[in-house]
Amino acid sequence: MAEADLKTGQHARVRGEADSPRESLVVRFGPDRPLKLDSGIELSPFQIAYKTYGQLNAQRSNAILICHALTGDQHVASVHPVTGKNGWWETMVGPGKPIDTERYFVICSNVVAGCMGSTGPSSIDPRTGNPYGLEFPVITIRDMVRAQAMLVDHLGIDTLFAVVGGSMGGMQVLQWAQSFPERVFCAVPIACATRHSAQNIAFHEVGRQAVMADPEWRHGRYQIEGTSPHRGLAVARMGAHITYMSDAALHRKFGRRFQDRSNPTFSFDADFEVESYLRYQGSSFVERFDANSYLYLTRAMDYFDLAAEHDGVLAEAFRSSPTRFCVVSFTSDWLFPTSESRAIVHALNAAGARVSFAEIVTDKGHDAFLLEEPELFAIIRGFLDGAGRARGLVSA
Repeated sequence: MAEADLKTGQHARVRGEADSPRESLVVRFGPDRPLKLDSGIELSPFQIAYKTYGQLNAQRSNAILICHALTGDQHVASVHPVTGKNGWWETMVGPGKPIDTERYFVICSNVVAGCMGSTGPSSIDPRTGNPYGLEFPVITIRDMVRAQAMLVDHLGIDTLFAVVGGSMGGMQVLQWAQSFPERVFCAVPIACATRHSAQNIAFHEVGRQAVMADPEWRHGRYQIEGTSPHRGLAVARMGAHITYMSDAALHRKFGRRFQDRSNPTFSFDADFEVESYLRYQGSSFVERFDANSYLYLTRAMDYFDLAAEHDGVLAEAFRSSPTRFCVVSFTSDWLFPTSESRAIVHALNAAGARVSFAEIVTDKGHDAFLLEEPELFAIIRGFLDGAGRARGLVSA
């Protein structure tokens, strides 16, 4: 495929982008190329929506795949077509930034089961002509990565220079390194784990139950019946957002300050700033996210366990891996604590893999990887520069 083809691609308008100059590229896979799922089902036809930034070099050796987190999408470094906000990782990706689009060809796709153009529960089921709803098959992290590999194949790229992501994105990074070690030169899993903890599964179940308890959910048929479980989804988002922050960050940002008043109202209005903030997070989230997608993506994270098929021995998942790893954690992240990252590092060491590790001291909690964090920027830039020299992308 010529480089010109990569720039034009196969265009199709996706959710929220009608008549927008910021359309995503979409690649469609027909019945002859089904996505084989861990559940045993073959998903076909299906499509992947994605964005690219920068130029692929003549050797096709400078591609970086960015894997998004639970509520992210392909708009990593461009204005979001629904919200109008900047890309979710514009602090990290762009010209002159740690993931430098003047040097690297950056790819970011919406995961399968997402809701920004890739096939998911809100997509039309060709068998019925209606949205899939809960008829959509359950997806795993490995299924997401298989679909991404098909996209990378479509782009004519044999080996990715790097795969980078945080949280659910970090899980995808680890799965890439396990499933396709020869196709990943270096991997940067940030604020993640090789399996979801019981506590995290519990948090997700509370969120799912909030969605399903909304009478407008209609057993997942809300699109067909013309309703929207926005209240339940907003509550799920509020609960999840608390886990993304630390106690120190919440206290620093809000404390116990009242919202636009000096005294309590002795009611159940949003008296406190933190209450108002969470309500805003919930209400803004439902404008851009699908409730059923939330169910499917949280379940995919719950099922993730890289050691499961290796009799619980994590090192076996990375045995003799040629991939170079940079594992990053944050001191105040209680959703994916540093102990989880250390377990990854120990397993990689036991497997004989090349790995560096950084624990960043910050009070910003799990969301630190998305925020202005100079030490993280320096670590990613330095690691990619070093890997780039080894790959021949950066002059010594």
